[in-house]
Amino acid sequence: MGSHLSRCAFKANELDFRLPLEQLSAMKRKRSLKYLLLFGFGAWLAVQTVQAAASEEGGHGLAPIVLLGLAVFLIVAKLAGEAFERFNQPAVLGELLGGIVLGSFALSGFAGIEPLRTNEVIAAIAEIGVIILLFEVGLESNLGEMLEVGWSSLLVAVLGVLAPFFLGWGVAAYFIPDEATLGHIFIGATLCATSVGITARVFKDAGKLQTREARIVLGAAVIDDVLGLLILAVVAGTIKAQAAGGTLAAADVGLIAAKSIGFLVVATLLGHFLVPHVFRGAGRMESRGVLLALAVAFCFLLAWAAALVGLAPIVGAFAAGLVLDEGHFESFHERGERDLHDLVAPVSTLLVPIFFVLMGLKVDLRVFVRPEIIGFATVLTLAAIAGKQVCALGVLERGINRAAIGLGMIPRGEVGLIFAGIGATLMLPDAQGVNEPVIGAATFGAVVIMVVVTTLVTPPVLKWSLARSASEVEPDEHQRAINETADEASERIAR
Repeated sequence: MGSHLSRCAFKANELDFRLPLEQLSAMKRKRSLKYLLLFGFGAWLAVQTVQAAASEEGGHGLAPIVLLGLAVFLIVAKLAGEAFERFNQPAVLGELLGGIVLGSFALSGFAGIEPLRTNEVIAAIAEIGVIILLFEVGLESNLGEMLEVGWSSLLVAVLGVLAPFFLGWGVAAYFIPDEATLGHIFIGATLCATSVGITARVFKDAGKLQTREARIVLGAAVIDDVLGLLILAVVAGTIKAQAAGGTLAAADVGLIAAKSIGFLVVATLLGHFLVPHVFRGAGRMESRGVLLALAVAFCFLLAWAAALVGLAPIVGAFAAGLVLDEGHFESFHERGERDLHDLVAPVSTLLVPIFFVLMGLKVDLRVFVRPEIIGFATVLTLAAIAGKQVCALGVLERGINRAAIGLGMIPRGEVGLIFAGIGATLMLPDAQGVNEPVIGAATFGAVVIMVVVTTLVTPPVLKWSLARSASEVEPDEHQRAINETADEASERIAR
């Protein structure tokens, strides 16, 4: 009875006191501005606290600055992420820009920011967050669906990797000719992958998630991630070999690629034959949290195995998520435990934002006063957008909205940042023989601009393309109905 009265009261409130849409939007914007102001004040207060704590010596094994830094990162991430979500933008952009704002305080002489940038413990926790993120991406990807999406998705994915890769390589070679060639190649690799989550959200909001266009784009984006990780493995392996004083022949590069593909194949076979038995046996255990602990342990083991054979740990994490199937967890579901996606979500919510805030914190705003860096970032962004439009050429079927497919492949999101973050840890000798990061401060800033712009531009242009396609389809369907009616009438007359 009480719930019925509540529903009636809600209906009455909805009918009698409904606000105009414009007024609701204005209220939403005001609340978002409040969150931004609160975030700004909180960031300033956090910097003051960090600066005061930076000089303190810890009496235990863990320095107090680590605990304070993690607290600041989480608060900044949630406030900035909330503000961006209220503007219908991905929270990841808020987390990234929140870190940039936090890092900007260093320009005002706050020395407490630097320990957060360089602290090894915080960096390790951020890397674990990335591993969990790629594990989640793998869980949301279905190996069977990847094999069933057809030739269109495969061709779209291949073109969506090759075109941005060579465009990014060319742009980097033009704007930063003094950098090593492998550095130019690595920048091309950062443009390869597609952030599937942002595109999926747009298709879902538009009610187009089950359309052929959506299936092609989402399938191609998953294949993009796999191909991008393989390119990353080859380029990173080549860089490590050159940094160690050696050189790689074409056969060595082929060996790294074969090693990457072999690792994914072995991981898949492992998941198909061994993992079901392990989880079936673990299902007999009665203690809480067995499914989550075992799944995360499997993720870490494959990430370790990937690093052991010279690949990036995120390749192993993605493979771990890819091979785990819901059918492996039937014994856990039968006793009422939640899905693995739901169990991993709180871990991801806690750790992943730390990575994005740290990536924003590492952006040196001083490089943007240089016009050549702004020009580099602009052309790199245009190359990232144009490269994905080539994807439309890979669509084989007729009647497909090719523009929507090209636009849906644009966002780089978290994947581009992960690649850039890895590049910042790889070292190459310069002309004087001094080791420098493959992705330096200026290049990292340009990549961040590319990621932000491609992520922001995708939702509005993709929604426009889908709406335009829908308006064009309606007359065609109307004409088809008229033709069918005319055919039926002709058949009756003939009889």
